[in-house]
Amino acid sequence: MRVYSGKYKGRRLVENKFNHIRPTTDKVRQALFVKLQFFVPEKNVLDLFCGTGALGIEAKSRGAESVTFVDKDARSVEMTRTNLKNLGINEKVFKMDASLFLDRCKEKFDLIILDPPYKSGLYEEILKKISDKNLLSEDGIIVCEHAKEDVFDYQDFVVFDEKRYGTIMLTYLTK
Repeated sequence: MRVYSGKYKGRRLVENKFNHIRPTTDKVRQALFVKLQFFVPEKNVLDLFCGTGALGIEAKSRGAESVTFVDKDARSVEMTRTNLKNLGINEKVFKMDASLFLDRCKEKFDLIILDPPYKSGLYEEILKKISDKNLLSEDGIIVCEHAKEDVFDYQDFVVFDEKRYGTIMLTYLTK
């Protein structure tokens, strides 16, 4: 796995050796950031359920002002920290349940990337917390990566685009 564009273009990320971590495919990651290429620079990004950290790292490489990484799994957090260290990036990484993080969060984000385990039923709970706590900036975007057959309530958010990549969907939400 490599960073596709920006400051860290071509740099390698550590290989995922854990079955429980399902990194976003290269094709999907590239498509997501081509779509958001003019939006990401100077933005405050939250990579929730960060796994290897690849999505947040891609955002940072493409000019995001800051990226906050959150995952409750110690192995995911360690991989993210290793990737950040190898690239010389200093950003916040929390080993914490996503719901608990949102409960405690007082910061607004311009871009929130949600990639929980598929079929986990977490989308609605997480989107509700983001909405209730007003954690998305006024012109912010939420990107949900999910299985194509997943259907969930987007709460107070509006779908402004959806793209399918085989069995994977990216759903783009805004206020």
